[in-house]
Amino acid sequence: MASELAFLERGLLIGLAIAAPVGPMALLCIRRTLERGWPSGFASGLGIASADGVYAAVAAFGLTAVSGLLLREGRWVQLAGGVAIVGLGLQGLLRAGTAAGAAEEMRPIPAGLVGAYASCLALTLANPPTILSFVAIMAGLGIGTQGGGRPAALVVLGVLLGSAAWWALLTAAIARARARIGPRTRAWITRLAGLLLMALGVASLVAAFRQ
Repeated sequence: MASELAFLERGLLIGLAIAAPVGPMALLCIRRTLERGWPSGFASGLGIASADGVYAAVAAFGLTAVSGLLLREGRWVQLAGGVAIVGLGLQGLLRAGTAAGAAEEMRPIPAGLVGAYASCLALTLANPPTILSFVAIMAGLGIGTQGGGRPAALVVLGVLLGSAAWWALLTAAIARARARIGPRTRAWITRLAGLLLMALGVASLVAAFRQ
């Protein structure tokens, strides 16, 4: 039992380590939390965590056919993801500070939460090279070469929980700070996040074209 818990703990650490670096998805979560509140930001984070869990499962259970397909078609998937990230950044720039946009974004209706989750799931999955990071980590743990098993399942669960915990903490902190930030300052932060999203999306497109 203790050894099995060790695999779960390792998964938690992996999930935290994968989620913590600031990238386009973190900026998108921050932007949505500032615009719409914690529910939308956390739903976005859960989408990212779910994608991390999918990639962890592919690596942990030795699904070489799936990983090979993702990497072979990675250029086109990354191109689509880059275009989507640029579009989201541009959308944030255009909508920031508008009264209509603010009123719309403040309503975390169920359909909006589902959309926030699904969009972040798709965008995170649109970065197939991430699978290489998980393959390397799983290989270091001695997982992924035996076709799965209980240790692999526990590591995958840990990755999912660790990543979700990170997004819960990050979006909760942003939501708490949001109450102390005026609308004009939030609008400028949203614009800055939009610019950074566009820059990261362009970088993703350039990297895809160079493959």
